[in-house]
Amino acid sequence: MIGLENIEKRFGDHTVLKNVSVEIDEGSVMALVGPSGGGKSTLLRCINLLEIPTSGTVRIGSDALTFHPGSKVATSAIQKLRRQTGMVFQNFQLFPHRTAVENVMEGLTTVLKWPTGRARERALELLDKVGLAHKADAWPATLSGGQQQRVAIARALAPSPKVLLCDEPTSALDPELAEEVVEVLSQLAREGTTMVMATHDLRLASTIARQVVFLDAGLVVETGPAREVFKNPQRERTKRFIATLTQEAKGGHD
Repeated sequence: MIGLENIEKRFGDHTVLKNVSVEIDEGSVMALVGPSGGGKSTLLRCINLLEIPTSGTVRIGSDALTFHPGSKVATSAIQKLRRQTGMVFQNFQLFPHRTAVENVMEGLTTVLKWPTGRARERALELLDKVGLAHKADAWPATLSGGQQQRVAIARALAPSPKVLLCDEPTSALDPELAEEVVEVLSQLAREGTTMVMATHDLRLASTIARQVVFLDAGLVVETGPAREVFKNPQRERTKRFIATLTQEAKGGHD
């Protein structure tokens, strides 16, 4: 359903992604893991074209765009593909001057031009799904980090995207608040939401992901079913990385 073929991304002379190809099945969850600077967040942002690949093909459903160095793709084509995705950012990015329900409604009313009543109904339904119906009229500043991230998840789900993209969704949270977010994402995974997440949170990746892609220095080092990659990694580089994550998790500061 989602395919990235031969994706290369360069910033000037620096190549961040080198010929990366991955496929994500509908209803599946893929975790992109690897060290900081390895390319996982850049790859995630190439799916919704917040980062435009230097070359390669991005496919979501029946829509595909191919990029070549020096050539431009029409903005309308980029927006069409982007609208099939929902994005959850590391630092929530809620509008501080909008209540929780207004944050979830925003894209529906401004981008999709839904009538206010219909948008509010959809927003309340999603806030209930993430366990925050009672906080519908709260301002972001009065919410905990975990609650803000759950509002952000509801907002990303509002237009019913084909894929939910999560960029380090728990890394700005302490372990207790992160647990709330892991539970919401776990529930979405059980319901068959297609997700791709860039994360260094071993608990999140091992709990939710069906597939894992380990990226280092812009290359896919290892890929496979999450259980196998985490319990029995084949590559030495993957083994070292997972050992580090496991130690961090045991230390309680993931």
